[in-house]
Amino acid sequence: MPSAAKRSPAVGMVGRRNERATLDGLVDEIRSGQSQALLLHGTAGVGKTALLDHLAAHATDCTVLRTSGVQSEAELAFAGLHRLCGPLFAHADRIAAPQREALGVALGLSSGQPPDRFLVGLGVLGLLSEAATDRPLVVLVDDYQWLDTASAEALAFVARRLGSESIGLVIATRRVDVGLAGLPSLHVHGLSDAEARALLDAALPGPVDDRVRARVLAEAQGNPLALLELPRELAAGRLAGGFVVPTSTTGDSSIEAELEAGFARRIEALPEPARQLLAVAAADPTGDPVLVWRAAERLGHTPDDLTPAVAAGLVSFGTSVRFHHPLVRAAAYRSASHTARQEAHRVLAWATDAEADPDRRAWHSAQSVTAPDESVARDLEASAERAHARGGHAAQAAFLERSALLTQDPALRARRAAAAAGAAFQAGSFEKADELATTAEAGGLDEAGTSQVVILRARLAFVSLRGGEAPLLLADAARRLESSDPALARVIYLDALNAAMFAGRLAADGGGVADVAAAAAGAPPPHDPPLAPDLLLGALAANFVDGYENAVPLLTQVLAAFTDGSVADELRWLWLANEAALHLWEEETWDVLSERYLRLARAAGSLSELPLALSTRAYRLTFAGDIDAAASLADEMRAVAVATGAALAPYPDLLIGASRGDLGTASLADDAAREAGERGEGIGIAVAEWARALLFNGLGDYPRAMRAAQDALRHQEYPDLHYPGIANWAVAELIEAAARAGQPDVAEDALDWLARMTRSCRTNWALGIEARSRALLADDEDADALHRDATRLLARSGMRTDLARSHLVHGERLRRQRRRSEAREQLRTAANMFEAMGMDGFAKRAGRELRATGESAHRGSGPGGTGVLTAQESQIARMARDGLSNPAIAARLFLSPRTVQFHLHKVFAKLGITSRTQLEHALSGSS
Repeated sequence: MPSAAKRSPAVGMVGRRNERATLDGLVDEIRSGQSQALLLHGTAGVGKTALLDHLAAHATDCTVLRTSGVQSEAELAFAGLHRLCGPLFAHADRIAAPQREALGVALGLSSGQPPDRFLVGLGVLGLLSEAATDRPLVVLVDDYQWLDTASAEALAFVARRLGSESIGLVIATRRVDVGLAGLPSLHVHGLSDAEARALLDAALPGPVDDRVRARVLAEAQGNPLALLELPRELAAGRLAGGFVVPTSTTGDSSIEAELEAGFARRIEALPEPARQLLAVAAADPTGDPVLVWRAAERLGHTPDDLTPAVAAGLVSFGTSVRFHHPLVRAAAYRSASHTARQEAHRVLAWATDAEADPDRRAWHSAQSVTAPDESVARDLEASAERAHARGGHAAQAAFLERSALLTQDPALRARRAAAAAGAAFQAGSFEKADELATTAEAGGLDEAGTSQVVILRARLAFVSLRGGEAPLLLADAARRLESSDPALARVIYLDALNAAMFAGRLAADGGGVADVAAAAAGAPPPHDPPLAPDLLLGALAANFVDGYENAVPLLTQVLAAFTDGSVADELRWLWLANEAALHLWEEETWDVLSERYLRLARAAGSLSELPLALSTRAYRLTFAGDIDAAASLADEMRAVAVATGAALAPYPDLLIGASRGDLGTASLADDAAREAGERGEGIGIAVAEWARALLFNGLGDYPRAMRAAQDALRHQEYPDLHYPGIANWAVAELIEAAARAGQPDVAEDALDWLARMTRSCRTNWALGIEARSRALLADDEDADALHRDATRLLARSGMRTDLARSHLVHGERLRRQRRRSEAREQLRTAANMFEAMGMDGFAKRAGRELRATGESAHRGSGPGGTGVLTAQESQIARMARDGLSNPAIAARLFLSPRTVQFHLHKVFAKLGITSRTQLEHALSGSS
């Protein structure tokens, strides 16, 4: 029986009650001063854009900004972000200077160094926050899957860092990629059966056989666009005996493929001039009608030639060119012949202003040719340079890849492919980098180019797996460079040593630290006079080849070079410089270098260096006894991980948790060790096991502490080699644990290893640890003097955690000697220090010993607590207490200043204070 339903002039939204309620709730939330991100995801045509339209229509008291991805401009860096932020740049003078400058360079509004991508993201967050000052702001992003990489990364960053700025960010996409994983999301499904019937009835042109109606419903699967478009197929007479003729000839039954095929058939029915102009409009991502008409004139067409396409409801022209749906654009482009597409790009290149938009002109030119064309290839290379200057590494790689394809000269083609591989690596596209490196190798690289690709492959191995093949590959790359570029060879040897120290025992055969150090020791001589990196390479290589005693003078020279403030490009080398300070147990130099490393990483906005800088500084502060400050840096490091989506090893959390006696550290260490093993990162296993040793020594579980310390040293190739940091500390834990566990032979062997190092460097910290370790193994007659030497030396070093432990072990010895009064003095000092620093495990151990002397241990208030404050409120409160401004706190935590201010208001209310000056007292007294 035919249906009597008639097609209404305009079909409104059918159903979607839950989805609309969610979006309305989001608007209510931002009206109240909060911010929220929401991800709408679902297949093409399911109604995501309609939901964005609904939100825009109902957010009448909000400022609404929109942008969308366009498939044909996905390679143009920051294209989507430019459309979104361009109108807002009047607010730029109110955001922090580093963020303003980074955003200006990224959007091509100013010149400068290529900006860090996350500093750009923070600039976008600040710009949106300022725009939301007067009215709530709704930002709608459609077709995210087609945004250029740089814009997509920046918007994903913003989505994760929204707080209290009155911003709603809604992203519509067909698929959820890694950059969006974990965000609040709403899966937009097809309509229910009843809703689908209602929409179809409204769309049908007239009575249709019920069997046809049922077939349309079955094929559409609740997809609104399919329900609206399939009736057009019926109107075109695509019926056979009452049934819809199957539209797919390829066996692909996906709705997206069916819809695009339907649009393609409607386009094929148009006159040739209309089809050609649709292909031109589809090839232009800007939607600029003036540009399209200029191109049309070049082809000899007029606007009237596009009238049939407009009448068919495929496209509209106004202030911008708008396709009925992105699938119409895709169909218009893909259904055109290859020749027609080339012609469309050719006329668009002609119509595009070479001065105002050279990159888009170069891209169109590149698509208009298939044979090698050096002129176009050079233009693409110039575009790649501009993309690099703006921080658009993905765009740089795309331009260079296309440039290489259009290059006839084999050597030049290989060079451009190698450059494209390097850009892809910088963009994080490691598979593409490897593919381009293979292309470059096949083209016949010269010696310098071959070395460049070898280095790239080694770095690919290092970033994908910290250990494994990376040290060997880097060392091989350095060997290749020795004759052609000795200075670069030495730099790569430093990279290889770095990789080998990360890998530890997990390095591939021939890539262990001793192997790499031996190769580095034979590197070409350095500059005359040698630069700081040259000194660093020589000192580290000597440590592993010639022995620690011979390396000490060289290491001392390195630290002098890095502390005089004259080192060029020092940020790159400061992690290794800090490791050199640990080689020498130079606590004061470590303090200076770790503070500088963090300061420079923050100033540069370098999120590649910032995690290591935060970790290094957190370690130094923990040993100095400022565990609260170290915890704040660990919080900041987690903020980096959330903001960037990076999986960072929890090195600071391991040390802080072990120092505090947190039993959860044991399971954290287990997880960290397992993950480090999967990455080939032997140093990670060593850190995890050392943290377990520290934890169990604090808790008095000496057998477990001894086993953990031995495991830590095994992964650092102990006892054959002296490593910075971890081995120093793990040996000290092993000596204490073995002595307490009744294993003096194990402790003596470890002490011999330690003494060879400490007696060569002779710093207060090193000699203090040696004296404490000797005292643990000495008889009663000699122990007293050794304990007093240890406390005297460690007091000079300023390493308060080790000083407190020296008081503890001295008190424990005195108690066993029944010298209770003297024992109480040492144990009370230790207990008070541990409590003040928040080292609860060691504090309890000291308390047990105090009770054994007949005195009840006094438990103080412990470290400054944060009471009812949340973790983020505590973090912000500590930073404000330390004198940081709201913009400075926001920059460190990747938040907007308005969100920081919001949290501080809550902190003040919870703590009952009215100003920052009261934070010191409030935080130390809260519970």
